[in-house]
Amino acid sequence: MKVLLVEDDASLREGMVELISEQAPVREAGSVTQALGALREETFSLVVTDLRIGETGEGGRIILEAARQRLQPVAIVSAATAEEVVRVLRPHEPDAVVAKPFQIDDMLGLVERFLSLRSEVERLVGQAAPEGAWKEAAAGVQAVEEPGGRLWVRMEAGTSLPRPLHRGRAGMMVLEGSLEVEGERRERHQYFYLSAGPREVRTREGCLAVSLAFRG
Repeated sequence: MKVLLVEDDASLREGMVELISEQAPVREAGSVTQALGALREETFSLVVTDLRIGETGEGGRIILEAARQRLQPVAIVSAATAEEVVRVLRPHEPDAVVAKPFQIDDMLGLVERFLSLRSEVERLVGQAAPEGAWKEAAAGVQAVEEPGGRLWVRMEAGTSLPRPLHRGRAGMMVLEGSLEVEGERRERHQYFYLSAGPREVRTREGCLAVSLAFRG
């Protein structure tokens, strides 16, 4: 599990790296270009980026879009008003917003929630899918929800859905086969994050997947 931190203020970035590294390895980026390069090279459990970064001041939106395409969660750090954050990022929405100046516990709590979500989903690897209680959710698609918010989905080869069955934000793991989310392919035992909004999912060979809703 790794966090990508994007901040162009070197002193602030250094302090945030020291803070976050108590919980997870951190890759730091001081520019939009460096951040996009990191997203092409690695997969992160969380991307933390300043809103006003880059020459145009809209680097946060560019990074958010890139992370979304790679199914990775994004937290925006900003001193701007809520209205300004919405305007700059429109039509996208971040998975979390941290207001500057922030408290240490705010940042630690934020990172911990995303890392815990991934850990909880990964713990489901190796567990058997529940027997019985499966319901048809669409043609060729069956699902069952267990206590604790675990949602299991089984899809036959060649089926698709206009959006995932799990509403809102969720961490997801492919247990068998493979799954494509808006063209991004995830294979067996690959974790990814689904943000709110329409996200078409499809499978060519069939799959079994499990997801947990993000809380917080």
